[in-house]
Amino acid sequence: MQCNPRYEILFEPVRIGPVTAPNRFYQVPHASGMTNALPRVRAAFREAKAEGGWGVICTGACSIDPSSDDAPLPFATMWDGNDIRAHALMTEAVHRHGALAGVELWHGGASVMNRTSRLPPLSPSGIPWMATHVGFMGNLRPKTMDRADIRDVLKCQTEAARKARTAGFDIVYVYAGMGYLGYEFLLPEYNNRTDCYGGSIENRVRFVREMIEVTKDAVGKDCGVALRVSLEELRGRPGRNQLSEAHELVALLADVPDLFDVKMDSSPTDCSASRFTGEGSHEPVIDFVKSLTKKPVVGVGRFTSPDTMVSQIRRGVLDFIGGARPSIADPFLPNKIREGREAEIRECIGCNICISSWHDGVPVRCTQNPTAGEEWRRGWHPERVERADTPERILIVGGGPAGLECALTLGRRGHEVTLADSNRTFGGRLTFEKTLPGLSAWNRVVDYRLARLDEMSNVSLYAESALGADEIIELSPDRVVLATGARWTNMLYSSLEIPVGRLDHPDVFTPDDIAGGRLPQGPTLVFDFDNYYMGGVLTEHLAAHGIPVSYVTPAGQASAWTIMTNELPLVHRALARRKVAVTTLHLLKSFDGETATLAHLFTGEETRVACRSVVIVGLRLPRGELFETLTERADALADAGIRSVDRIGDTLAPGAITHAVHSGHKLAREIGADIRWQPYRRDTPIVDAVADFDMRTAAE
Repeated sequence: MQCNPRYEILFEPVRIGPVTAPNRFYQVPHASGMTNALPRVRAAFREAKAEGGWGVICTGACSIDPSSDDAPLPFATMWDGNDIRAHALMTEAVHRHGALAGVELWHGGASVMNRTSRLPPLSPSGIPWMATHVGFMGNLRPKTMDRADIRDVLKCQTEAARKARTAGFDIVYVYAGMGYLGYEFLLPEYNNRTDCYGGSIENRVRFVREMIEVTKDAVGKDCGVALRVSLEELRGRPGRNQLSEAHELVALLADVPDLFDVKMDSSPTDCSASRFTGEGSHEPVIDFVKSLTKKPVVGVGRFTSPDTMVSQIRRGVLDFIGGARPSIADPFLPNKIREGREAEIRECIGCNICISSWHDGVPVRCTQNPTAGEEWRRGWHPERVERADTPERILIVGGGPAGLECALTLGRRGHEVTLADSNRTFGGRLTFEKTLPGLSAWNRVVDYRLARLDEMSNVSLYAESALGADEIIELSPDRVVLATGARWTNMLYSSLEIPVGRLDHPDVFTPDDIAGGRLPQGPTLVFDFDNYYMGGVLTEHLAAHGIPVSYVTPAGQASAWTIMTNELPLVHRALARRKVAVTTLHLLKSFDGETATLAHLFTGEETRVACRSVVIVGLRLPRGELFETLTERADALADAGIRSVDRIGDTLAPGAITHAVHSGHKLAREIGADIRWQPYRRDTPIVDAVADFDMRTAAE
């Protein structure tokens, strides 16, 4: 197949100062949870994108000095020779496929706590970022930068840029966004200075200009120099000579960097979840930039549609199509467009589970792409799997995310696969969840896999096919895989922070009841200790049906874990729009059909709330009955030639959809392979040998 002529513009080369990008697909800097401690993991992760056709591949935040220390959150460094060698693994891997490599040099300013270096954070005026996320909280306030501090940071940027050139990078960044040091000079709330670095927008831009200038002096003949800048807040502030201060900033710097990388100011808006924001949501903020500079502009917007990409370019919004989340979900997105295989794009669902990986301090996870982060650790390729030496007949019971992924990967390996589900449609939990407010894009998990399975002659799908132990034994496959999911329970939550006891009453509901079409009568109280999206989105769902609803949780916020996916403020706004009363730090103790009794988590003080129904969103347990029955009939399985019975997804251990997909993929890779019980490879940092180190035993 050939590229659709409409999309050929996406494959035009574009110059960035002294270097040329081979096309307009630009993987912008993004967190991956892969630090210099994981150099091989990081190189393989980025290489997959270069192989997949992304023309520019960038690192995540790369510190220029120990005064920019984000530990224990993952971040890279460009401090010494070991760092150069660690990054060179990535640049060499990217260059093998003809792509450019970019490095996001970064100083966090007042937004880092310097927990490891124990140096005072730096800030233009000593103003800290008073975060509400525990992971970002600290009690060491920043130092107000004097002129010597400014000179030192400029010197660190210079030295880090030279090291980046030595490591093989083609594009070197100056970062002035997302609350970090350059941004702090731009924003008056951070910058109260009265010298030449504060006051007017011309003065507030000075530090950023000097950072760009010293970077160009260091590498400008060899590398393009990019400015990454947040424009959301400045776009809302009137300018003196331009429409806004964002316009004035771009006009003042129009000819200074080789490329503008434009973005929002905070994670909830910069990489907003699809539940709240659609594709191309940045355009109203950044649409003016190209009118004020002749330099190329890259921006993001969770772009997955090639038509949207082409529109951005032809309408003069962007020169490069920036991708972070879409490049994780499908590293081969550009090649699929180039080869006329747009239907095969594994589209990002915008769940932001990738972002939670960074908050957790681990290599990136992706709901759509289970191979993300596993390229080196497990040797997984996003588009290829090894064919089975001996194809087998494999029966999968359950067609949710885990079952579909397992069937797809087994089918690609050449096995003869039968996938049976008792429901009328495939999709498992997503059959219902895709109908909840904002979650329709999540069904891309199902749509992508069903479309690919439909192309396979060695995979058979059977809906409305409930299978018990007798039927499975009679079918006598070589192997059985159970993906029967999990069920929500009506268990309560104790002051010890564990599920305990059950609340049995005709008007106590679980999400399974709502999914089955049984709606509660209002007023309804939703008690949520699951803490992820379900409690909040189900509350929205009930409110949208006109049911008066209140929300109670023992956590400190509604849908507390969504702070990890950047959704928390948007969840609270959504509940406020629905006029939902939110009560935090409370347990549900009892319910008699008219009144729910709540108790404060810490004091035990009780409160009574009038309601006619309660929905408990808490503990999920596997649907394990079929597995238990088959286990008890081991002799019958052996007689039927069934070699193994495995569980995947929620049947094995309930979790997020990403865990289910990864579980299904992992088993499919391992069935019939020698690697099944081998651990993944563990990466090691690149370090110089310490000549005088003497290994001693613990006893000594």
